[in-house]
Amino acid sequence: MAAAAAAAVGGPQPPQPELPAPGLALDKAATAAHLKAALSRPDNRAGAEELQALLERVLSAERPLAAAADGEEAAAAGGGGGPGAAEEEALEWCKCLLAGGGGYDEFCAAVRAYDPAALCGLVWTANFVAYRCRTCGISPCMSLCAECFHQGDHTGHDFNMFRSQAGGACDCGDSNVMRESGFCKRHQIKSSSNIPCVPKDLLMMSEFVLPRFIFCLIQYLREGYNEPAADVPSEKDLNKVLQLLEPQISFLEDLTKMGGAMRSVLTQVLTNQQNYKDLTSGLGENACAKKSHEKYLIALKSSGLTYPEDKLVYGLQEPSAGTSTLAVQGFAGATGTLGQLDSSDEEDQDGSQGLGKRKRVKLSSSTKDQSIMDVLKHKSFLEELLFWTIKYEFPQKMVTFLLNMLPDQEYKVAFTKTFVQHYAFIMKTLKKSHESDTMSNRIVHISVQLFSNEELARQVTEECQLLDIMVTVLLYMMESCLIKSELQDEENSLHVVVNCGEALLKNNTYWPLVSDFINILSHQSVAKRFLEDHGLLVTWMNFVSFFQGMNLNKRELNEHVEFESQTYYAAFAAELEACAQPMWGLLSHCKVRETQEYTRNVVRYCLEALQDWFDAINFVDEPAPNQVTFHLPLHRYYAMFLSKAVKCQELDLDSVLPDQEMLMKLMIHPLQIQASLAEIHSNMWVRNGLQIKGQAMTYVQSHFCNSMIDPDIYLLQVCASRLDPDYFISSVFERFKVVDLLTMASQHQNTVLDAEHERSMLEGALTFLVILLSLRLHLGMSDDEILRAEMVAQLCMNDRTHSSLLDLIPENPNPKSGIIPGSYSFESVLSAVADFKAPVFEPGGSMQQGMYTPKAEVWDQEFDPVMVILRTVYRRDVQSAMDRYTAFLKQSGKFPGNPWPPYKKRTPLHPSYKGLMRLLHCKTLHIVLFTLLYKILMDHQNLSEHVLCMVLYLIELGLENSAEEESDEEASVCGPERCHDSWFPGSNLVSNMRHFINYVRVRVPETAPEVKRDSPASTSSDSLSSLHSSRRPKVLQRENSGTAQVFSLVAERRKKFQEIINRSSSEANQVVRPKTSNKWSAPGSAPQLTTAILEIKESILSLLIKLHHKLSGKQNSYYPPWLDDIEILIQPEIPKYNHGDGITAVERILLKAALQSRMNKRIIEEICRKVTPPVPPKKITAAEKKTLDKEERRQKARERQQKLLAEFASRQKSFMETAMDVDSPENDIPMEIATAEPQVSEAVYDCVICGQSGPSSEDRPTGLVVLLQASSVLGQCRDNIEPKKLPITEEEQIYPWDTCAAVHDVRLSLLQRYFKDSSCLLAVSIGWEGGVYVQTCGHTLHIDCHKSYMESLRNDQVLQGFSVDKGEFTCPLCRQFANSVLPCYPGSNVESNLWQRPSNKSIQDLIKEVEELQGRPGAFPSETNLSKEMESVMKDIKNTTQKKYRDYSKTPGSPDNDFLFMYSVARTNLELELIHRGGNLCSGGASTAGKRSCLNQLFHVLALHMRLYSIDSEYNPWRKLTQLVEEMNSQQGNEEQQPEVPILYHDVTSLLLIQILMMPQPLRKDHFACIVKVLFTLLYTQALVALSVKCNEEDRLAWKHTGALKKNACDAEKSYEVLLSFVISELSKGKLYHEEGAQECAMVSPIAWSPESMEKYLQDFCLPFLRITSLLQHHLFGEDLPSCQEEEEFSVLSSCLGLLPTFYQTKHPFISASCLDWPVPAFDIISQWCFEINSFTERHAEQGKALLIQESRWKLPHLLQLPENYNTIFQYYHRKTCSVCTKVPKDPAVCLVCGTFVCLKGLCCKQQSYCECVLHSQNCGAGTGIFLLINASVIIIIRGHRFCLWGSVYLDAHGEEDRDLRRGKPLYICKERYKVLEQQWISHTFDHINKRWGPHYNGL
Repeated sequence: MAAAAAAAVGGPQPPQPELPAPGLALDKAATAAHLKAALSRPDNRAGAEELQALLERVLSAERPLAAAADGEEAAAAGGGGGPGAAEEEALEWCKCLLAGGGGYDEFCAAVRAYDPAALCGLVWTANFVAYRCRTCGISPCMSLCAECFHQGDHTGHDFNMFRSQAGGACDCGDSNVMRESGFCKRHQIKSSSNIPCVPKDLLMMSEFVLPRFIFCLIQYLREGYNEPAADVPSEKDLNKVLQLLEPQISFLEDLTKMGGAMRSVLTQVLTNQQNYKDLTSGLGENACAKKSHEKYLIALKSSGLTYPEDKLVYGLQEPSAGTSTLAVQGFAGATGTLGQLDSSDEEDQDGSQGLGKRKRVKLSSSTKDQSIMDVLKHKSFLEELLFWTIKYEFPQKMVTFLLNMLPDQEYKVAFTKTFVQHYAFIMKTLKKSHESDTMSNRIVHISVQLFSNEELARQVTEECQLLDIMVTVLLYMMESCLIKSELQDEENSLHVVVNCGEALLKNNTYWPLVSDFINILSHQSVAKRFLEDHGLLVTWMNFVSFFQGMNLNKRELNEHVEFESQTYYAAFAAELEACAQPMWGLLSHCKVRETQEYTRNVVRYCLEALQDWFDAINFVDEPAPNQVTFHLPLHRYYAMFLSKAVKCQELDLDSVLPDQEMLMKLMIHPLQIQASLAEIHSNMWVRNGLQIKGQAMTYVQSHFCNSMIDPDIYLLQVCASRLDPDYFISSVFERFKVVDLLTMASQHQNTVLDAEHERSMLEGALTFLVILLSLRLHLGMSDDEILRAEMVAQLCMNDRTHSSLLDLIPENPNPKSGIIPGSYSFESVLSAVADFKAPVFEPGGSMQQGMYTPKAEVWDQEFDPVMVILRTVYRRDVQSAMDRYTAFLKQSGKFPGNPWPPYKKRTPLHPSYKGLMRLLHCKTLHIVLFTLLYKILMDHQNLSEHVLCMVLYLIELGLENSAEEESDEEASVCGPERCHDSWFPGSNLVSNMRHFINYVRVRVPETAPEVKRDSPASTSSDSLSSLHSSRRPKVLQRENSGTAQVFSLVAERRKKFQEIINRSSSEANQVVRPKTSNKWSAPGSAPQLTTAILEIKESILSLLIKLHHKLSGKQNSYYPPWLDDIEILIQPEIPKYNHGDGITAVERILLKAALQSRMNKRIIEEICRKVTPPVPPKKITAAEKKTLDKEERRQKARERQQKLLAEFASRQKSFMETAMDVDSPENDIPMEIATAEPQVSEAVYDCVICGQSGPSSEDRPTGLVVLLQASSVLGQCRDNIEPKKLPITEEEQIYPWDTCAAVHDVRLSLLQRYFKDSSCLLAVSIGWEGGVYVQTCGHTLHIDCHKSYMESLRNDQVLQGFSVDKGEFTCPLCRQFANSVLPCYPGSNVESNLWQRPSNKSIQDLIKEVEELQGRPGAFPSETNLSKEMESVMKDIKNTTQKKYRDYSKTPGSPDNDFLFMYSVARTNLELELIHRGGNLCSGGASTAGKRSCLNQLFHVLALHMRLYSIDSEYNPWRKLTQLVEEMNSQQGNEEQQPEVPILYHDVTSLLLIQILMMPQPLRKDHFACIVKVLFTLLYTQALVALSVKCNEEDRLAWKHTGALKKNACDAEKSYEVLLSFVISELSKGKLYHEEGAQECAMVSPIAWSPESMEKYLQDFCLPFLRITSLLQHHLFGEDLPSCQEEEEFSVLSSCLGLLPTFYQTKHPFISASCLDWPVPAFDIISQWCFEINSFTERHAEQGKALLIQESRWKLPHLLQLPENYNTIFQYYHRKTCSVCTKVPKDPAVCLVCGTFVCLKGLCCKQQSYCECVLHSQNCGAGTGIFLLINASVIIIIRGHRFCLWGSVYLDAHGEEDRDLRRGKPLYICKERYKVLEQQWISHTFDHINKRWGPHYNGL
């Protein structure tokens, strides 16, 4: 152990001490034993002194550390032992002493036996995989190690696996943090009785030795620390010290792992104050100790801390010169307790210069806080150890040691107190640190273990003022980055805010402290103390006010801002984490009536802070223009506590509301944000860059909305319900800058808004009002209703996955709130509103996740556009929701047209907020609605359908929420009304709707058309001019007042405000500042306005009815429905009005108006009776005409474009159809059977580049776009049906011996051992591994066009996903990936049909012809373009695969190699097509594969090249097949050279391909048939031989006998019994059947062979050949494949190939032998073939037999079978070591084809610059690899030099992938996906289906 530790330290191990080591060890052991005995005596003083002396000597060996740390490298190196030696020695001594003379390991074991640990306490660091179970956790931070999790029972719980970010510890066994039901088997509470008591003497030595050891460690730490010169701890030095101390700390860590007994000793040592005092006081005579103590004091001082004894430093604060000017009285007021001002102390000195012009403000607090910040006194080892841990920035080892001790309860309390005591110091160190991220993680690693425990948190709060410390520390931390606020009054503002550009905020440095604070506030007992302590609340509100108004945005009006600051991220994060999260924590404890007092406290101090804030920013009544801040945490605290008070605590709202003036102030800033949102969406802030849009989006985004926009809207609702409604409404329109638009005149001037923004701002204002009046989130909805509404809104925008729903639905951020994601209520609401759509595949292969989609009744009744608008981050989501709604209505037949957003009934208002509805019944709103309806009817500009929609919505809301039924008599005229009330008599919307307005006087620009008219005589009515605001000169107004009061929104508002202020304060004169608002009015002089009088004569009702006519486009379209059906008035809920467009909405409103009062009903009927005069035609001005023309032109252009596109699509479609048919030869050309050659039309090809069509010619060849790829899929076929499983235990292993590739390899090498090489290479096929597969998309192009296309791609600088240099491209038409062009052989289209004439030649003639044709040498065609292309494509084909898959010959470069390779390419493609068809041809027909096949062209290319190699006619197997050789013994003669391969060992399919490719092309059908017939005889004989070898001796004798009897029958040559018996008798002459030992019998199948089973065996043996041959015939001659049942496949194929005689009757059972057609007498040729076998088996009987039994029945290839649950794979592989580098890989992966475990991207396993996965993909899949990434659950595909992420085949319970296991939910195999993956692998379509490919540069 010691040696290992020394090696870890890294010093070279010293040679000196090793020689006397044995003696030394004895000596140590003896000394230890002696000391132990001495100490055990009752009087042990002598022993103790002796031990102390020894320890003094051993532990303070000449400190090499100091030397090393001080940088005296040379001295250390010269000191012989190096730093490690003395340390080592000291550790050895300690171990010996602890063990008291015994062995250290035995001592460890002995201590472990006394471990009573009921806690696990396993500590882990970052990246460890742990579990969290929400069902068992009491604290949200609870976590379990994998072992405890799997040994506990968590079935059906809500748990997830997670990868630790900061490190953690296992809570198993701790009932404070988790429920006992979740404990694992090991930690289910052991009762302490059954643990024996620890014997005193066992740990006695430890109690003496450990204090010295720990003190020694502390001294090292003291000395190693050099206060850095430039305030930058040089990390190198610190790390060096830590590295040297590694063995000591590890030794302590090992002690903690010995269990409870040792931990309690350590606790005693660490917390004992006496020990500490004795050892560290530094007062002794020991110089070393003195020096060490001095260093300690220096370190304390440099940390800005004082040691209480140091009277000098303590309590003195030098007042700095610069403060007095800043210490303004107002400022002191604003900052509450933080009164005195002070310049930044030395820590900040460096920062403040850097800031330059931004003035930093520093506050310093009273002395009570000062002591928290600056005093530290250490009384025990534990305290000083923690001090150094902090000073060294939390080294991982120390953290782990301190945490490992936590299972000891006494230690836990002591450590927590120490931690709290050092809290301020931690903050200071954290702020200075350069590695603040790492340090934050380690701080939280510790604090989360301490503060998650409620009991402990309560204790520390009571005893150590934890809350005071935390709040003060946070306050201090933020104080270092305050700047002056520029909100409102830039010059005189006294408010300070945090500067979001500072590192502290930008890097989230504050989060460890804030997260601790949130953590402790989650405990009821702690939160109660906080809410009761007024001082704390004041301080906290101060803290919150630092964030009030931060990150102020000022609108850029002239040019674009040059630098877009990204500080807004920091601002939003800070408000959420530092303000909102603690707020939610506090709110979660204010749930019941008893907690009313807390709410009152918070609200009171919140209002005080707000008042201070308004004073500090000098706020009166108008917000400063063109600036907005999204951060108002004080407003939001106030709002949320109000909401809670009403909802849960039954508090009376008015008792916690301030006066009217304060309410007016409160509403200003939240309203400003709402208006700014509209401005930002209207592109008015576009010069501020994208970041402002980012802020607007973040403000409403799901993680922020319930801490930002929701409280803001709620606060506005509260203000609206308590303030004067006219005042509120006019404020809204003024804030949105659309006051000037609200005039009856057709033209107006807007002084504050450009015309192009008016429409969207008006929409914004109306939408805001609708939201304000409809939203009930805080006004009476229950939690479940809220959840449901949120969920419906999200689902209506888009279908959502379960996890994105969890993410999008704003949950109450505090984890203890009860509505947690995944909770019961979430799931039950989800199942109530949505249907689950299982994951499906789209034809493009893109994979879908499991989605939830809204149920039909949700669309029907619950779709709420208002909620959708509130919750959309992107405006397009609103459109998407409406589109989906429209689609639903069309589909369900409820409404065919374009519907308007539906009107949804609201939940009832909570009584406290009834006042909100007064907004709907105030004259100001009615005037606005009337004006807008009129303007829409008259087609004024800048009004949209959206505006109308919102206007109608507001009217309907007003009707729904009207006051008690009004009396129908007109008695409701009140007392003397103010003058402008001649607009409307009362304030009730129901009665105002029928009020007719005759004339209106308006102020219009002189140019307006209205000016011409004369005013009628009776101008009793009054006028509306929104143009009049108090910003105009006062004279103008006075002058008007003579005629009729001009109604002006703004003036109204001012007046109200003034009244209130006069009422509430005597000093109103100070408040109302003179309005010198020159900067407000529009540039240029105010336009000349004149007064005009308009004749209106409308009421709201008449406007609505006319609107109905206008919308429907018909006169008199509205007919009151109750005239036909009086029922309507009785049961008003009519479904037909629920969905529809504007017409429906108008009808619905009129019906509601009629229902509310009989008067209205009568008036509606009257209006309808009068024949409505046509709407006056609009006078169209030239400008408007222009825009109209423009619109019309646009419309026409759009229509033209549509037409063109449609035409183009249809052309493309028909083209695609023809393109697909290019190469299926045309069979429907009528046959001309004549002696003369018929005129043959040539095949015509379309070039997809130049678009010309024509034949392919020698000099301008056309080619097919093809993709060549090497494939090993065939090699993966196995002969057993059961697919292999992925190994998930050490025992399971996959061996590749039984794969097709392995079997073929063995066979070839066996042949090559005994036979002539050139002959071997003709006897088999290769390409099972690394064969070249050719596929095409079916499109053709001229080869010269292709070359220029490639050239253009090469020059194209765009990064494509493919490499042009490797010849890769995408098909110009269908964009399919390709890498070569296969030339089309010039020739006729119907050549096939010509050669299909039945020939009457005998088989003998045909055999001769075949032989002659093969004998002709293939002269290489002349040098044409075509032949060049043929050559180059052949080169491409060769280069597609690696050399090792092409060269099998013993003599390298032999032509036989090429020959073998070429016919094997044909074989590979045929075999693969067979696999794509499912392994048989039963389905028949030209499958999809056939439609796009390029085999015909490929055959031409191969044949052309194969004919260059003529086979010597001597060796041509054709002769052996068709002729009898005269003298059989000739072969025996030449012994010395290896014989040729016997014909029965040849692979018949290979022979077929050789024979066909050796013929001149195009081939004649009868030649083909002849070759097939001849080969079938050989195949059949092989089957008989194999059968005879398979059966046993008796069967053979019996068969030999029965067959011999029938030999003379007429059809003997076609009877398998006769042939079998002949084969057996021939082969019996050799040694083939001999040596049948016992082991042979085992191999033989035990079944008794019946004639049926024999027939079946023979058919199965022949079928693979028949299938390949039929496919070949199909491609060469274009004949269709017949479909059939599986059992008749043989007979169908053989008749299709012409093997079956035509007259063959199918009455009696089919016999395969009837297909035989022997070219020469059967018995002669068979005996000739058998003779070759016999002569071979003379010498090698074993191998002879093995070569005869060919396994021809391969099953289809499959990927490995995966287990049901992903966890099984993960647990086995994520800790598995790699077999190459024996390390646990960082990114483990496993190959799904063969199960090999590899390191992804691991440099450890790199070979010649190839990483392991790439290498494996070449060896296993010839360049295609399919890997499952263990840590990500994702599948990655490697294809050649590219790779892509395919997706995952493991989905969670909701059908979703979990990439990178982020959610950590249990995952289950998705069989369909895996099938798709396998299908893509087998069909080689990865390149086409997956779109996102990238190069991997061999780095995977």
